Amino acid sequence: MNITIISVGKLKEKYLKQGIEEYVKRLRSYATIQLIEVPDEKAPEKLSEAQMTEVMDKEGERILAKINADSHVVTLEIQGKQLTSEGLAQQMDQLATHGKSKVTFVIGGSLGLSEAVRKRSDFALSFSKMTLPHQLMRLVLVEQVYRSFRINRNEPYHK
Repeated sequence: MNITIISVGKLKEKYLKQGIEEYVKRLRSYATIQLIEVPDEKAPEKLSEAQMTEVMDKEGERILAKINADSHVVTLEIQGKQLTSEGLAQQMDQLATHGKSKVTFVIGGSLGLSEAVRKRSDFALSFSKMTLPHQLMRLVLVEQVYRSFRINRNEPYHK
């Protein structure tokens, strides 16, 4: 399986980079994984609704340019469906079973995802009703994808 994680903004925190690198290294024995960062749109702290939409649209264009036409797209959204780790593993297994070998996960910027990106999504996934930093979500996502492969292969992994 080919997994791509597209995220907005540059990851600066060393501890997050180290955690992500560790799980990417572990994942390589199960899948091909690619991490793509697209630049976030610079914007003032206080934005009008129109300015927020404009920022999300510009980031959305950058995201959409990186998505392969034949990829199954999973967007991370607060309004998405919440799954257990086993539920995500089952989704990943079903994609592989149905010949969907390219899966792209999308993590938006601090304002969220544009309407165009949400329309391109095949599945909206929520990790929590809480708002989490999008930088932290990269680590959580890559760990859960790794966990999915372990679950699907009945390999031990701490609970």
